[in-house]
Amino acid sequence: MDWSGFAAAAPDLADMARRRFAENRLGLIGTLRADGSPRISPIEVFFSDGQLMLGMMWRSRKALDLLRDPRVVVHTAACDPDGVEGDLKVYGRAVDVPDAGARTRYGDVLEERIKWRPSEPFHLFALDVESAGYIRFGKDPLAMRWNPSEGFARIRHPDQ
Repeated sequence: MDWSGFAAAAPDLADMARRRFAENRLGLIGTLRADGSPRISPIEVFFSDGQLMLGMMWRSRKALDLLRDPRVVVHTAACDPDGVEGDLKVYGRAVDVPDAGARTRYGDVLEERIKWRPSEPFHLFALDVESAGYIRFGKDPLAMRWNPSEGFARIRHPDQ
């Protein structure tokens, strides 16, 4: 399901994801190497055309991983060991974005947000969401999850 479909199905979780990625832009992605072992890589996460977009340097290892096997997890970078900022993971598949118009609009978003624009060639993927989850610890604990078979739910927090 594309991001706009996910946002319609789980608006609270999608809003939390947008907020967390907007706070520091930085995320982590997990991909699968050619030998099947996991690779964790930093990435800046931006939204363009209503989609969660992942831009990458041309022929980077993480991009090559996704071209070979599109399964991916995108994780908010958490820096607080107490977990009060929350921990969000979105699982899905990376979909290559070859459309020139979409690539230009993605560049426009980057130029506006970080005063930089990628030059071709570069890899651009939209995230096709398969499931997502969020957990926050501290004085205001919260746990949520979404998947297409069970839908959205606020779930029991381990601290409750």
